[in-house]
Amino acid sequence: MSNVRIRDDRIYAGDHLSFTLQRTLRLPDDGRTYPLPPGFGPFPVKRVEDYADRVPPHWQERGGLFVPLYQREALWLQFEAPWWRPNAVKVGAGGINAVSGGPWQEGLKSEPQDYVVCPDQPWLDGINVGEGLIRQFVAVPLGRGETVEEQLTGAHEVGGMQLRVFEPKPGRFPDAPPPGGGVRFESAFEEIPSEMGVAAGGRMHQKIYPDQYGIDTWDQDRSTEVFIHLVNSRQYRAITGLAPPSSPVSPRLYTEMGLPWFDLYDEGRGDVAAPERLKSVKSLSELDSERGERPERPDEGLVINPGQVITIKPDREDQ
Repeated sequence: MSNVRIRDDRIYAGDHLSFTLQRTLRLPDDGRTYPLPPGFGPFPVKRVEDYADRVPPHWQERGGLFVPLYQREALWLQFEAPWWRPNAVKVGAGGINAVSGGPWQEGLKSEPQDYVVCPDQPWLDGINVGEGLIRQFVAVPLGRGETVEEQLTGAHEVGGMQLRVFEPKPGRFPDAPPPGGGVRFESAFEEIPSEMGVAAGGRMHQKIYPDQYGIDTWDQDRSTEVFIHLVNSRQYRAITGLAPPSSPVSPRLYTEMGLPWFDLYDEGRGDVAAPERLKSVKSLSELDSERGERPERPDEGLVINPGQVITIKPDREDQ
């Protein structure tokens, strides 16, 4: 974590790449496929080491960061890197690679490709289920068998989310912006229960682009790993003494307000195929049905306190 910095809830990993965990709408898990939901700004990010006397002991061993989410709240990853110097990025959901479905490993694989390249990949909203589709990242408590990790391994040994950022090999890309401008990277440098992991939610259109540079471009000896613990609102308040974010906005309320959904015009781009392992992961709605429970709708559980004013500023850059 020595090469990981935080500024304004943006996480800077390695030399040039940064990312945020964005609040968003949880899509209906009804078998239909939806466009990209909006972003409502980043979740707050805190360092484990800054709260070492309040976090569970095993957090201190692993270190990393933590963010608060409500149970069954959705999120997406928004990446930012200079156009002239891309990075390879691996994303894990509780020790399961979100692109390939394989176990979390430190190195890169090309067959099948188990990483994204940023740019051109602007964001990742969920696990890869192929044919230009993903299933949304949704936070759920550990121990109920709902997370991607628990479904595929039968255990919850890891939880949270993991990212590993790989630098390109020397000489593959410029070390400074080429003449003519472009986007510049800005440098910046008692145990509580209810930790959470990542489950599969509703289905949406999103491609995971093939690596146009080739795996030999990336220096696998130069990488930065970020571990992100997911905590519920009660645990976040107990650890930090701070109020968690307001309750998430439902798709119904968002639509009734006439606000936009988003899409990328990338018909000419390829898509990384999904492994059968990730295709087999059941959504939360399917798991609820198997337990004989009525599938929860994203509109349920929305809490608006009397007098509360909701300000919604949807945003997806480069949509």
